[in-house]
Amino acid sequence: MKTFYINKLANNHVNEYTNSDGDHYSDLISYTTRVASYNHKTNEMSVYNCQSQTTIKHINSFLEFYGFDRY
Repeated sequence: MKTFYINKLANNHVNEYTNSDGDHYSDLISYTTRVASYNHKTNEMSVYNCQSQTTIKHINSFLEFYGFDRY
């Protein structure tokens, strides 16, 4: 698994990994919660949780990073 930060924000990061079926994913972790996931193979984005304005900022950065429209 590879971990990197978007916009160098200390309280959010992305875990990038490949599952046992060979699908490549990137999960956005905001604080300690997975709030979005991107499937590189299918080009599908899933958003799971929007609890606060800060989390929405993190999600928007993640969406833009992968070429999607903001939330």
